[in-house]
Amino acid sequence: MTSRRLHPAWLVAAVAFIALIGAAGFRATPSVLLQPLHDEFGWSLGTISAAVSVNLLLYGLTAPFAAALMEKLGMRRVVAAALVLVAAGSGLTVFMGHSWQLILCWGVLVGLGTGSMALGFVAIVTGRWFVARRGLVTGVLTAGGATGQLIFLPVLARLADSSGWRTAALVVAGAALLVVPLVWWRLRDRPAELNALPYGAVEEPPPAPVNPGGAARTALRSLRDAARTRAFWLLAGGFAICGATTNGLVGTHFIPAAHDHGMPSTTAASLLALVGLFDIAGTIASGWLTDRVDSRLLLGAYYGLRGLSLLVLPSLFAATAHPSMVIFILFYGLDWVATVPPTVALCREYFGNRGAVVFGWVFASHQLGAAAAASAAGLVRDRLGDYDTAWYAAGGLALLASLLSLMLLAGRRTSAAGPAGPGIGLAFPAAASPAAPAS
Repeated sequence: MTSRRLHPAWLVAAVAFIALIGAAGFRATPSVLLQPLHDEFGWSLGTISAAVSVNLLLYGLTAPFAAALMEKLGMRRVVAAALVLVAAGSGLTVFMGHSWQLILCWGVLVGLGTGSMALGFVAIVTGRWFVARRGLVTGVLTAGGATGQLIFLPVLARLADSSGWRTAALVVAGAALLVVPLVWWRLRDRPAELNALPYGAVEEPPPAPVNPGGAARTALRSLRDAARTRAFWLLAGGFAICGATTNGLVGTHFIPAAHDHGMPSTTAASLLALVGLFDIAGTIASGWLTDRVDSRLLLGAYYGLRGLSLLVLPSLFAATAHPSMVIFILFYGLDWVATVPPTVALCREYFGNRGAVVFGWVFASHQLGAAAAASAAGLVRDRLGDYDTAWYAAGGLALLASLLSLMLLAGRRTSAAGPAGPGIGLAFPAAASPAAPAS
């Protein structure tokens, strides 16, 4: 009787999941420490939000270059180096005394480190190691971010409240270093290294195309070609709004906004962590749906529902976590990063073998939107005394993102009827058709 062994793809996915949990935890720190830094140093929320914006911006802009670098040097080296960079950036904040040092450590170092473990990393892992269950695994790995938020937010909030923000920063640095040995031991770049096929594949996949030049040249060439397509701009525009309405606004400013209404920071942090709990379920379900439903329709629905919920949010803030706010948290959590699996799938569909690097650029637009929203919301709070205008603007933008996603359907119909418009698949190899899901 032949024993069934666990496919090595699942071990690689598990290590990637742990690294992504850590990256999300490191990036959860700003929302927890915003108020303590304001109280200790007297820096305005706009000044502190500028450091968050640099972090978010570099987190996105690093992603396509990191994805191209993983093609050249391998995932293991890039991810291990990124974790060390995060540890340095978080640990050095305990010595700072000026706001520019916050921007350097929290913005530049942590932004570069976490950007190297962004969702382009997810696209590479799933693209190399999975044929069957690709959408589902994308959803599970993306949920690693929500899991990290769920684990780290309450812990960091309590540490900052009881032992000071420096203790929380050092815990983040230590957690980053602890993941490095596991990544070096178990993360592998391609199935061929273990004499295996990708999960669900029945034959050896064709060798990856060789891209001449360095990683930066590969990333920039992919951007140049993708930018000639209509599909890229629709995806990037929608994903920029996605970043503005999640990491940039809710992820950064929910806790201080709740604090404005008399809610303790620890309670608000627990609510934000609860978003992460429901996000896990929502993202995995979105991955499952991506294997079965047109991704364009999924994105249209996700963005539309998000916009409606944000328009209601300003009326829900209070000193206590009443049932209406809990319902919002549940709903918003299910929708938080449910957009990622269909966006990854569409990048692979439109841009073929360069899909992971192009998704890195689409993700960069996500972080551009997040950075703009983080700074803008801080300025709105400083100037107007509350966040209401920021919430309403974000709701309107999310409805616009829904429209942009549905516009992709028109491009698909044009492509099916005849020659593609300026957008579909220009200068890119066709993506391989996925194999049928394994039983």
